Amino acid sequence: MSAQEPVDLGSRCTVFMNSRVKQAQREGASVSDISAGLAYSVIKNALYKVIKIHQLEEMGEKMVVQGGTFCNDAVLRSFELLTGRKAVRPDIAGIMGAFGAALIAKERCPQKHTTTLLSPDMLNNLKVKIDRIRCGLCSNNCLLTVNCFPDGERFISGNRCERGAGKESNPLCLPNLYAEKYRRVFDYQPLAKDKAPKGSIGIPRVLNMYENYPFWFTFFTTLGFRVELSAKSSKKLYEQGIETMPSESVCYPGKLVHGHIMNLLERGCKTIFYPCIANEQQEQVKADNTFNCPIVTSYPEVIKNNVELIREKNVKLLIPFLPLDHKKRLIRRLAEEIGERFSFSFRQIKQAVELAWQEQAKFRKDIQKLGEKTLVRMKKEGITGLVLTGRPYHLDPEIHHGISELINNLGLGVLTEDAISHLGRVKRPLRVVDQWVYHSRLYAAAEFVSTRHDLELVQLNSFGCGLDAITTDQVQDILKAHGKIYTVLKIDEGSNMGAARIRLRSLQAALKERAKQGVASSKKKFCFQKILFKKEMNVRHTVLVPQMSPIHFELIEAALNTSKNKFVILPSVDKEAIEEGLKYVNNDACYPAIIVIGQIIKALRCDKYDLNNTSVIISQTGGQCRATNYIGLLRKALIDAGFPQIPVISLSAQGLEKSGFKLTLGLLSRTLMALVYGDCLMQVLYRIRPYERIKGSANRLYRKWAEICKHSIQKMSIASFATNIRNMVQEFDILELADIAKPRVGIVGEILVKYHPTANNNIVETIEMEGAEAVIPGIIDFLNYSLLGFDFKYRYLSGTKQSQLISSLCIGALELFRKPLKNALSQSRRFSPPKTIKQVAQKAKNILSLGHQAGEGWFLTGEMVELLEEGVENIICLQPFACLPNHITGKGMIKEIKRFYPSANIIAIDYDPGTSEINQINRIKLMLSKAFKNLNYSVRPPENVLRL
Repeated sequence: MSAQEPVDLGSRCTVFMNSRVKQAQREGASVSDISAGLAYSVIKNALYKVIKIHQLEEMGEKMVVQGGTFCNDAVLRSFELLTGRKAVRPDIAGIMGAFGAALIAKERCPQKHTTTLLSPDMLNNLKVKIDRIRCGLCSNNCLLTVNCFPDGERFISGNRCERGAGKESNPLCLPNLYAEKYRRVFDYQPLAKDKAPKGSIGIPRVLNMYENYPFWFTFFTTLGFRVELSAKSSKKLYEQGIETMPSESVCYPGKLVHGHIMNLLERGCKTIFYPCIANEQQEQVKADNTFNCPIVTSYPEVIKNNVELIREKNVKLLIPFLPLDHKKRLIRRLAEEIGERFSFSFRQIKQAVELAWQEQAKFRKDIQKLGEKTLVRMKKEGITGLVLTGRPYHLDPEIHHGISELINNLGLGVLTEDAISHLGRVKRPLRVVDQWVYHSRLYAAAEFVSTRHDLELVQLNSFGCGLDAITTDQVQDILKAHGKIYTVLKIDEGSNMGAARIRLRSLQAALKERAKQGVASSKKKFCFQKILFKKEMNVRHTVLVPQMSPIHFELIEAALNTSKNKFVILPSVDKEAIEEGLKYVNNDACYPAIIVIGQIIKALRCDKYDLNNTSVIISQTGGQCRATNYIGLLRKALIDAGFPQIPVISLSAQGLEKSGFKLTLGLLSRTLMALVYGDCLMQVLYRIRPYERIKGSANRLYRKWAEICKHSIQKMSIASFATNIRNMVQEFDILELADIAKPRVGIVGEILVKYHPTANNNIVETIEMEGAEAVIPGIIDFLNYSLLGFDFKYRYLSGTKQSQLISSLCIGALELFRKPLKNALSQSRRFSPPKTIKQVAQKAKNILSLGHQAGEGWFLTGEMVELLEEGVENIICLQPFACLPNHITGKGMIKEIKRFYPSANIIAIDYDPGTSEINQINRIKLMLSKAFKNLNYSVRPPENVLRL
């Protein structure tokens, strides 16, 4: 209560908070300030993340608080300060839960019931013997705590299922489609060794194999292979692969892949097939796309570059990108990858694919028939069922930790989402971009559940699954519109299911209470109405543009304001904007989404704009990364924040949404000029500023040229464009510098975190203050990378020739705009021109496939290789916490990059609102200490050091 400046400790988990506390201690914060910060964090987490209160008006005026936490005066006071309301705390606040339990017991107690509670004397003399044993009834090997009482009774805890407690599991034989589907997907008998002329081929029991194994088993068996499937998942198998995991924050299903590969290697497999599948077959006709998540698509590449035993044992690891969504293309690709390698004719490959395609269809049909049969039984026997939704690999008992059996033991049936999703009809448009095939099932399943009184839905969510920041909110929207209860269970490698058990029992109790009160679900259809930007809004609307890179966007604003629209580039983000984002964005969404949405909401709250004539614009990549769905998160945030009338403009090359806003050729040309100018200014400023002899001279020269560039963009003169770039480079080329050597540090990573100074905690300033030079590749390179992807999709996946040709023309146009910059840098003394995107791709191909195109994809690896080739051996890879593509092409490729470039000094740093800044700085300093050490050991000044 005596705190003067409470410390902001965020609202994340205790791991993040511990780091923030240590940082506060180092910065001299008092114990009272840290304690007050903790009290604030408790309330913020409860309000924003658990209850999800977005506007205080939703809470009402009279507040009564309960629970032991509110016995803490600081927590109570924090609640009052954050909500602006006086709270009533009853004297029995800490034991109100016990009173509630007593009231329920009294209400439900049958007449003439005799209590079995012990008397006080018996309690005083009670002696309990406690033993700890392993169950051993299944591969989970649960550690049981067995309490033995004097009367011979026992109480067992630590068990995931009833068998561990000495009871019969699922005594009523209730439906459990998780168990039945698991058996169906893997219940194939491989050829005997003496009947497999092509030998054995290993397939790991992981991720999309829980969906596609029937196809691949049939394909390889038809060709004469004995298919070796890795063992069932277990904690022991997981531990076998721990040492090869490059990312500690990837989801548990991803981590398990390492153990399954090690299992196949230990069994002597000489050939392992684990393909990269970007797209699945279309299921929902009106879905926007059929992507797999980046982990499912790309994890084979992580295995190839991190499991050294594969190379040591000379094992053939086949990880081709294949178009599973296009049968004709798939036949051709398998003929290239399998036919040529194992001497099969095109006809043999085609026959095997046809049979495999039929078996996959039969498998899906069998699961659907099973679902329909189960629904008939449920109706006949009066059984209530839970549709346990998630990904196909949540079938794995090691991943779901026996939750399906737990549901059975509560007297409920269990169905999978794909067993009933074909019966659901989703009314579109959805708020989100429905682009991941497994998620399309979730929405259809939720819609079907909403039509049945005997069905409820529970969603499994793997910890670290960023895509579920999208799916959980959308599924909840669908169920909520129909008056259904939504429950989500987060699961990871931890096997303590106590929290899940409590939530499931709470759901069951809520259902019973609803039935008792006669509450029925609504029959109305869910449909989200998008507020789109209309043509007539062009003149009168102010369009807010979120900030990404101050150097570039200052120039882009000059380009945008030559149009008839009035654009406003939002200023650099501050802590208040991040707080706004945390209120309205799902806790699992990535940092860029929090930043972008936070700054938009803050701008709309500032009373500076006419809200009836204001719109916002946001980019959509259209790729596998969740960034495509920032627009869905933004729309939800606008509604929750009280701005449902604000139109949202989608800026995407694919034209994902139609609107009245159109990019004219003139506006597009000016924007490209701005980006080239921005790349040039960023490169020359960061290259020169660390060495300037006169303090501030580089910044003054930068300001001069920024104003000249803005004027040039408005005039749209191509001649002055080339001249300005040449003169700009020449002036920075002759600026007076000190004769010193400094290590160069490359900055790569997720595009917003890489360029936005608030998102990366001013990393350029930190590097320069520590005595080094920051090197950041330009934005034009990222655009070229995005375009080049269409070439790979056409050659190896299901892309079209038209898209390939258009993308090639666009790359040519970008290079034409960048030609003056390349010429100027080539003729300078201090600077080097950027490589073409094809040159970067050629170097990246030595490390990984160009098929990895989620987020920054292969380009992130390519940037690191390009920097190393230019002599920049120190690299910081920036990524939002739990960024799925970065698990693959960032952290996942560092080991392989170091194999090719032994002198590489690379660190990966996560950025998040709850991440400790001091930890980030300490890691940067540790990397820099090695950089300075390497610089001092150089016999001669290395090429990457500026000496004048």
